[in-house]
Amino acid sequence: MASIFGHGLVAYTTAKVIDSKTSTLLLLLAIGCAILPDIDVLAFKLGVPYVHPLGHRGFTHSILFAILWSGLLAFIFGKNRKQIFFIVLFLSTISHGVLDGMTTGGKGVGFFIPFQNSRYFFPWQVIKVSPIGIKQFFSEWGMQVIISELIYIAIPCSIILITLSIAKKKKEWT
Repeated sequence: MASIFGHGLVAYTTAKVIDSKTSTLLLLLAIGCAILPDIDVLAFKLGVPYVHPLGHRGFTHSILFAILWSGLLAFIFGKNRKQIFFIVLFLSTISHGVLDGMTTGGKGVGFFIPFQNSRYFFPWQVIKVSPIGIKQFFSEWGMQVIISELIYIAIPCSIILITLSIAKKKKEWT
C-alpha cells in the first residue's frame, strides 16, 4: 500500500480539482475515504487470508465499495451538493486502490470484488510499498516509501495544486 500520507494528498488534490470551493467537511471526508480502504488490515488479526475477498486489498479496495460508500456519505452529508460530494468521495475512495495497484508489493488489488476475486497491479509499479505498522514505517524501508511518494505522488499533486492556484489568480485578475 501507499502510505496514509500519499493517499490523503491524492484525495486533497482530487477535491480541490473537482470543487475549487471545497468545504472543510468535504476535504475531511475525502481524505478519510482515501485512507479507509486499509481498514481491511484488521482482517489479518481476525485470521482472514490476504487473498480472501474480505482480506487486505479486497472488497474495501473495490469499485463497488467505492460506489456504495461514496453514495452513502453523499446522501448523509451532501445536502444540496450530493452529486459533487459523490464524485469527490468516489474518486478519493477508488484512488486508494489505484495507488496500491502502482506499488511494488502485495498480491494486487481486488477492483472487481465481489464479482471477480482476481487481484491486479498496474504495469507501472513505481511506488514503494509501505510497511504495515507504525514501528516499521520509521525505518530505512519507510524512508524509501517517503522518497518514492515524494516523486510519484507529492510532486505531481503539488504541480496540479500550484497550477490551479495560478489559474485561479489569473482568473481574478481578468
